Amino acid sequence: MGRIAIGKEGEKLAVDYLIKKGYKILEINFRTPLGEIDIIAQYKEYIVIVEVKRRMKETFGDPFLAVSHKKQERLKKIALYYLSRIGKGLPVRFDVISIKDREIEHFENAF
Repeated sequence: MGRIAIGKEGEKLAVDYLIKKGYKILEINFRTPLGEIDIIAQYKEYIVIVEVKRRMKETFGDPFLAVSHKKQERLKKIALYYLSRIGKGLPVRFDVISIKDREIEHFENAF
């Protein structure tokens, strides 16, 4: 399975997981000139920006660790762009869903 297929399957697993937890999915693969957000959801009073990282092998380390400081800063800028477009004044939370093979770890308020 190629890297893109692994990523897309990981995003589907993450969406299914979030829906089961009661999240309302607002956007999947939200693209902007600044980059992309994997999943944008609403949970209670929060807009939740979700970065999904998946690894099939332990060789490259924990998927969570792949969300670098640079990636975090880019996601914050994209979130501001999204919020300016929807005009809602809801608080924002940044989560990471880390998937090793098919095992999901959800890090709420990750950064």
